[in-house]
Amino acid sequence: MNARRVVLVCLVAALCLAGAAYAEEATFKVGFGKRDVTPREAMPMWGYGDRHDAMSTGVLDPLYAKAIVIDVGADKLALVGLDLGRSPMPASVQRIKDAVREASGVTHVMISGSHTHHGPVLELVDEPEMGRGTFEYATKYPAELEAGIVEAINEAASKVKDARIGWGSKHIDMNRNRHTKIEPKPRDAELSVIRFDTKRGKPLALLVNFAAHPTNLPAADLRYSAEYPGQMMDEISRVMGVDSIFMQGASGDMSCKKTSETNTIETFGKALAAEVMEIAEGIETIAPESTSIQGQYDSFTYDTRLDFQNAMIVGLFQRAFFPELANAYMVHLSGNKYTAYLTTVLVNGELALVGGSGEFFCEHANRLKARSRAGKTLFFGYCNGHNMYFPTIEAAAEGGYGADATVSWVALGAGEEMINTALINLYKMMGAYKLSIPGL
Repeated sequence: MNARRVVLVCLVAALCLAGAAYAEEATFKVGFGKRDVTPREAMPMWGYGDRHDAMSTGVLDPLYAKAIVIDVGADKLALVGLDLGRSPMPASVQRIKDAVREASGVTHVMISGSHTHHGPVLELVDEPEMGRGTFEYATKYPAELEAGIVEAINEAASKVKDARIGWGSKHIDMNRNRHTKIEPKPRDAELSVIRFDTKRGKPLALLVNFAAHPTNLPAADLRYSAEYPGQMMDEISRVMGVDSIFMQGASGDMSCKKTSETNTIETFGKALAAEVMEIAEGIETIAPESTSIQGQYDSFTYDTRLDFQNAMIVGLFQRAFFPELANAYMVHLSGNKYTAYLTTVLVNGELALVGGSGEFFCEHANRLKARSRAGKTLFFGYCNGHNMYFPTIEAAAEGGYGADATVSWVALGAGEEMINTALINLYKMMGAYKLSIPGL
């Protein structure tokens, strides 16, 4: 072996030993925090266009921002579940990231809305014909929400303790494909649970991931509600005495599959909680021998499928929803370009978390999980932004609500491109694409 090869081999070995030494010294800590983010005043409701600008009339159950912070020493990850229809606007997400990085050293953030259709609109702003003077409180609420999310994350970061982690999942018959008429209908029936324990094995927090629209309450009910995910988390707390967060999956074409025994948000939530707790009880948690958090943030600018420079099309959306909401949203479609966001995180080299900024159809998540070689892969919808529906190419060809251009504005194939990028990100993080040095 010549001198050059000896030097390179020694360098690689030294780097490997240094990485191993760092991994042994790394810690694994977890904390939980939450804040009530229920609007203090009446606002237009989010989710059903037929409501137009009808104002909320009260509170059926409170809305929360719940955060789990994973701390491995060098990096911290905040996972935030919101009892809202979507995550905040992109500028708001960035302010939240900046604030928690400065206050608590949190380096990675994934914020996902549960997609309840009984939360407030988040898009209105303090500008003429976009909320100012008409829906004054609605233009102020996003700042209140930001503050609540930041406080929940900072609380979780301040309460971290030595922890163990484990996960489990099962396929359950509690959702259905509401879109396609082609058999067999695709479905992501996987209910996944990440369990965090204290060092002594006592449950510390649960993360629940499932794909189904929380649209069980009638649109005519104008009260704020966390819907079935809120009921599920309440039941877990009541029975297990443990906090939990809900991260919605790729539910663009997924609705709840109800029976006569599960046809209310309370009964459906309790039935789902029973499945969650059964999975959680069977999970064996461990203190990771090596710890790490790797994150990648990608943005994609797509042409829109509709011409939003056409006044007639804008007018149709103003009538379908209400003028201020349509006007505020059009700001994000300047020049018929639409920016979507992808978040890819790998925890301890094993747990893959992928978030997309919209309503992804379930086959996107199915294909991601089938192609990923991580120990466990989860997909979070409505994450770090919201860009309406992301149908698969096949679903867009079939058409129908959620797949046609009226509510799916990003270019055809956008979802596939984002999922492929997530896979490339994950494989890079797992070291799959190694540098080849000739002669070694």
